[in-house]
Amino acid sequence: MLALGTKAPDFQLTDTRSGHSISLATFAEKKALLVIFLCRHCPFVQHVKGELVKIGQDYAEKDIGIVAISANDAANYPQDAPEKLREMATTEGFLFPLCYDETQETAKAYTAACTPDFFLFDAEFALVYRGQLDDSRPSNNKPVTGADLRAAIDAVLAGKPVNPDQKPSIGCNIKWQPGNEPPYYG
Repeated sequence: MLALGTKAPDFQLTDTRSGHSISLATFAEKKALLVIFLCRHCPFVQHVKGELVKIGQDYAEKDIGIVAISANDAANYPQDAPEKLREMATTEGFLFPLCYDETQETAKAYTAACTPDFFLFDAEFALVYRGQLDDSRPSNNKPVTGADLRAAIDAVLAGKPVNPDQKPSIGCNIKWQPGNEPPYYG
C-alpha cells in the first residue's frame, strides 16, 4: 500500500468518453484529487456505483478533481474494455473522467489492488487517504453512504487533517494481464 504522504504517481491516460488526455496536470489547480480504481463487471463496484455518481454530483462545484481508472485485462474481461467503460460512464452519468489503463502501469504505480480502490490526495498531491468508501458490502445489508471517503474529502477541502484510522477497500482483485502481476500482488 502507498504510505500516507506519498506523492501521487503521474499518469497519462485517455478518458473513454471525451478522448481527452488526463494526467495529474489536469488537476493541478485543485485542492484535492480523488483517484478511483474501478471496473464495470465487479459486483462491489456495481453495489456502490450509485454513490460514486452522487459523489461526482455533490462535489462537482467543489475544489476537487476526480478521475476513475479501470486497469482490468480487457482481453480476458471484455466487459471492462474501453467501449464498455464509456457505456458505463454515460449510462451512470459520471461527471468525472473514466480512463482505461491498458498497460496496467498506473494501477501498479498506485499499488491498486481491488475494485473499487480509493486514493485521495491533497493540493500538493500527497496521499491523505487510502481506504474504503464505507462499511457497506454487497452481502451485509448496510446502506451505501460513502461516509468514510466523504469524511476524508470534507477534511481535505476544509484544510483539516484526515483521520489516520483508515480501513482498506474491499472488492474484486484487479484482473492482471497474464504475467503482468505486480510484485505486491498475491
